[in-house]
Amino acid sequence: MAKVSVSIPKGTRDFSPSVMVKRQYLFSVVRSVFELYGFLPLETPSMENLDTLTGKYGEEGDQLLFKILNNGAFAEKVNDADWNEKNHKHLIPQLCDRALRYDLTVPFARFVAMNQNDIAFPFKRYQIQPVWRADRPQKGRYREFFQCDVDVIGTDSLWCELELMKIYDAVFKRLNLPVVIHVNNRKMLQGLADVCGMSDKFVEMTVALDKLDKIGWDGVIKEMTEKGMSSSQIELLQNWVERIQRDAQVWNELLSTPGLEKAKEEWAFLQNALQVSPLKNAEVVWDITLARGLNYYTGFIFEVKAKGVNMGSIGGGGRYDDLTGIFGLPDMSGVGISFGADRIYDVMEELSLFPTSLNTSVTVLFANFSEETIHETVRWVYQLRDNGIACDLYPTAAKMKKQFKYADDRNIPFVAVMGDEELKQGKINIKNMLSGEQHLVTLQELIEFQF
Repeated sequence: MAKVSVSIPKGTRDFSPSVMVKRQYLFSVVRSVFELYGFLPLETPSMENLDTLTGKYGEEGDQLLFKILNNGAFAEKVNDADWNEKNHKHLIPQLCDRALRYDLTVPFARFVAMNQNDIAFPFKRYQIQPVWRADRPQKGRYREFFQCDVDVIGTDSLWCELELMKIYDAVFKRLNLPVVIHVNNRKMLQGLADVCGMSDKFVEMTVALDKLDKIGWDGVIKEMTEKGMSSSQIELLQNWVERIQRDAQVWNELLSTPGLEKAKEEWAFLQNALQVSPLKNAEVVWDITLARGLNYYTGFIFEVKAKGVNMGSIGGGGRYDDLTGIFGLPDMSGVGISFGADRIYDVMEELSLFPTSLNTSVTVLFANFSEETIHETVRWVYQLRDNGIACDLYPTAAKMKKQFKYADDRNIPFVAVMGDEELKQGKINIKNMLSGEQHLVTLQELIEFQF
């Protein structure tokens, strides 16, 4: 038989047990904070109808959707001219009517619209599930990854923005990870577009500006020029941005521009709210270059970056005033944030932040000494499990050296051995694999043992 090359798709990963223990720890911390703040769990399907997702993430986002080929004779009704001309823009909706979800926010908005009569508003939900993007894989960027989202919908109260910033602060404090929360407001960006004569190019401006930290001004200018913005408009935009970055007081100058009264009011509210209840772990940076190129954001937007490591954003989100409107439920304001679990994991690995106690889920390995002692050993195994002590049993009566090595390989801290003599005494020998210390104990003493 020919040798088969075994691999997985680029941008995806297997997670070994040692990795999964750490990922579950990360998810448990995030989930516990979400529930502490009164959010309820929700799950949505991995796939959505293609028209549910299309047009919600901008032109670039649409290109990153993983489309699912229709079942059966998928090409039977395809237009021959489109097929022959390989017109993919026309072919895709003829070949595919579903796609893997790109994020958790749009499916959430679809869920709210579909279930509006059964929901008590404001509705606070959290969701921890994988998403898929047909992106180019690189460090910290995957095609399949988990998001941990938390949203509140059905209110335009800016106290929700404070609460979400406090959630970021609480989660990263528990993870012992110092972070910076970058904050901007899409209303501010709209005002910036207005004063620079780019009102009709607002989406194009924000998409390009959002890449400033990745491609620099040369790249931003090139992209804006290609999108039809003039050199004088771009120069004025660059001047405003660089002045604000040098001097925070220029924020107030821009906020005094006619049409930005609402943005000014929102800025003042959030700054005062943060004085009422300051963050304990995260640093806050007011960042005029933060744009988050998704079309549905309308108010405050957030992006989180870890200190001490070059990884890009590990979280983000913002206010959306009418995302459910496209699903037939208008004027339903909401705000939400997301934790990029996979990038957070990579950051914590790089900074060695995971607790060392996460290396194993088993406290005791019971050795399989002989046919004479195995029945009593098994009885002890289940007695410990009944008392909530995680333990395992080596399945065959192999040499003790092999069984001890197995415990070492799995980082199991204790091994319990019941030999013929221990069986007679009604006791078991418990060995600390790190120190080598041993104790001969009864079943009750083992249950009460300080592992």
